[in-house]
Amino acid sequence: MQPTDDLSQVEVRRSRRRARTVTAWREGDKTIVAIPARFTRAQELEWVRRMMTRLAAQERRRRPSDEELAARAADLSARYLGGRARPTSVAWSSNQGRRWGSCTPSDGTIRLSDRLRGMPRWVVDYVLLHELAHLLHAGHGPDFWAELDAYPRTQRARGFLEGVAYASDRAGADGPSDVDGEAPSDVDDAVDDDAAALQATDVAVAIEPGDGAAEPRDGAVALDGAPVGGRTAPKAHVRR
Repeated sequence: MQPTDDLSQVEVRRSRRRARTVTAWREGDKTIVAIPARFTRAQELEWVRRMMTRLAAQERRRRPSDEELAARAADLSARYLGGRARPTSVAWSSNQGRRWGSCTPSDGTIRLSDRLRGMPRWVVDYVLLHELAHLLHAGHGPDFWAELDAYPRTQRARGFLEGVAYASDRAGADGPSDVDGEAPSDVDDAVDDDAAALQATDVAVAIEPGDGAAEPRDGAVALDGAPVGGRTAPKAHVRR
């Protein structure tokens, strides 16, 4: 992850067509920041630093550590499974083959494929819940799926993962397609639109002014509606 104070790998692209938005994304080792052509150099530097900070924060959220993953599993178990699922360890794994995750009920361990890193949080949450439910039910019977009914994005996440697996198969990549080995045909046919836009290493953040928002002035740029010289600043929106 590129440090927010290191601007050596930042490419700024100015556009006369871009009037009210600032967008940033990763492109290989570079960070691209697209700004309106009218921005002054001071505005350019201010927005670049702010967008770098937001990109880094989003990437941290999408790439939690093993400790953060375990804490998230505990939170999900408490919220959706009544705290009944208590894994002994939760960690990322690079040897999951075609599985998105796996669970060993005998010792309480859960492993998630590191290919999930960078995917939307609600997708990772679903895989975590799926494996947590296996601590309560070994197979994929009605009781198992009943445990996941409480999670509102179960079907959406399954469709998302099926879409990613389909794209990988079309590209000839040897990526995961199943959650703990269940048959791909068991996944719903509906594919979420987000699957087509998924890029694990390219994260985009867009900032759009709110209704009636004043344009940012030189040396007076703020985010999230904070006052800028007594006026309303542009609001920040994350584009996934």
